[in-house]
Amino acid sequence: MSKPSDNPADPFKKALAEATKTLACDPEMTVTFTVDPAGMNREGMRLPQVSRRMTRDEVMLARGTADAFALRRRYHDDALSARYLPQGQMAREIYEAMETARCEAVGARTMPGTAGNIDARIGHEAERKGYAQITQAADAPLATAAGYLVRHLATGRTLPGGADNVMELWRGFIEQQAGDTLQNLDEVLSDQAAFARLARKVISDLGYGDQLGDDPDTDEQDEAGEDAETDEDDSQSQGEDESEESPEAQPERSQEEQQDPTEAQVSMDDQPDSDQGEEMELPEGEAPLEPPPPAAYSEADPAYVVFATEFDEEIRAEDLAEPAELERLRAYLDQQLEPLKGAVSRLANKLQRRLQAQQNRSWEFDREEGILDAGRLARVVANPTTPLSFKVEKDTEFRDTCVTLLLDNSGSMRGRPISIAAICADVLARTLERCQVKVEILGFTTRAWKGGQSREKWLAAGRPQQPGRLNDLRHIVYKGADAPWRRARENLGLMMKEGLLKENIDGEALEWAHRRLSSRAETRKILMVISDGAPVDDSTLSVNPASYLEKHLRDVIAMVERKRQVELIAIGIGHDVTRYYARAVTITDVEQLAGAMTEQLASLFDADPKKRIGKRRVA
Repeated sequence: MSKPSDNPADPFKKALAEATKTLACDPEMTVTFTVDPAGMNREGMRLPQVSRRMTRDEVMLARGTADAFALRRRYHDDALSARYLPQGQMAREIYEAMETARCEAVGARTMPGTAGNIDARIGHEAERKGYAQITQAADAPLATAAGYLVRHLATGRTLPGGADNVMELWRGFIEQQAGDTLQNLDEVLSDQAAFARLARKVISDLGYGDQLGDDPDTDEQDEAGEDAETDEDDSQSQGEDESEESPEAQPERSQEEQQDPTEAQVSMDDQPDSDQGEEMELPEGEAPLEPPPPAAYSEADPAYVVFATEFDEEIRAEDLAEPAELERLRAYLDQQLEPLKGAVSRLANKLQRRLQAQQNRSWEFDREEGILDAGRLARVVANPTTPLSFKVEKDTEFRDTCVTLLLDNSGSMRGRPISIAAICADVLARTLERCQVKVEILGFTTRAWKGGQSREKWLAAGRPQQPGRLNDLRHIVYKGADAPWRRARENLGLMMKEGLLKENIDGEALEWAHRRLSSRAETRKILMVISDGAPVDDSTLSVNPASYLEKHLRDVIAMVERKRQVELIAIGIGHDVTRYYARAVTITDVEQLAGAMTEQLASLFDADPKKRIGKRRVA
């Protein structure tokens, strides 16, 4: 007999897995629970991890995700969906969002218990992406709003907070443009083909008809007509062959026409190939020169592939917003963090005292200029002819150190986490600058949700298999290492800008920061990563292996630790990053970020190696 598990969450996971298989009508499907992003493929599905504590939010998120995937597996036909799938990016997103809403609405009508679970999943996603804070329709995703509206109209249920905000921002526009079409929603909800035609009509009403491509229903009718004409032509051709005249009755042909085709073929073969040039004979022992293979995109993993790099950008923060907007965003950041400023400043002062206490001051005596040496005044009194003695303080070791703070700017950091990360980076930059330690502040995200121009190029290329990373990177320089803090202060307010925080590709960002830091002249280099989980990019993970981005992150970390040019540390906000980084700490409350940052940096400067940080968790 197998030993029973001591994890109290295991019975719940087993029950949920069996219920999900039943709901999906697929008893052979595999159901796993993982900290990686949830997803589904032909073999099975990955659900969010449920910890031993089994909090209500964890349980509801797992159940809602399981129900949503199961309903899509039950009511969705991939082949039928692909037939009506639009060609353009925006049209595809609206189409997919509406189809997902249809599957969930059909399930909610027949199995009302699924509706509450899916509400919990929608609410969690809306909170993670900060939908409640959006105030303008231009900052809200239209495709998501269209899916929310379809679900609301089909079920009559009120959407969770945040999701309801996004729907209402676009509802007036959608109903004005496509309200008449959506009146037929109830009639086609259970028929995927009819609903797909309605979705394409809605997309056209919203102004994206040019992205639909050819009408599949028209193409089918044309093919049927062509088949009928082909049959008729075949029958006519057969009759003509039977009534063909005998050779004696045929009119006399020219000499060229009477030539035997075999002889004609031989004569053609005897002619030299005019298109084929003469081959050059190479000297004995020499091989033809071949172009060198292209350099690998990633130094850490030569197998890591990027579909397109021309849309990536490395940009300064001040180039992403006007000075007036940066000033307004900075004021908003200061207002948000006013209650926390005192505590963070005290921790910063504590860090400064610890760093300065470790600076072993030394002096050079008997110099011709500098600070008057009071200890040698006695000999001047004894012998007035003795010249005055001065001393000069030597430079401290911290002048030759550079620290890079690499901040995750993904959508899941929206709200209080990104605010506290920004203010902590601000205070640490000031503190380390006082200790004459140079600080660089970087951020990483993507330019678009779900692929952007890279995905559009991939679609136009015919969707080649295994395209690699499929999104447009945005790497932001908030403060250069040589820039004083006072000049970069306003830049940190950019993190409060709506629409900036999107998806995160950690491996490439870490490799970018490592390259920048390695090129510095300082002898000691420290890189601190602040993130709230594993790399997530829906566009890349949908067409590559599920662990594609995570594997690259691990490879980059291994490269950094192997080279030992940079000391790497990490802080995970709400997620355990110790499974990636050897030196890491996980905090469960963003209020602890300031203390974790200062303690990590202070421990790195400790002379005693035993005091250096290791894997630990702040409760």
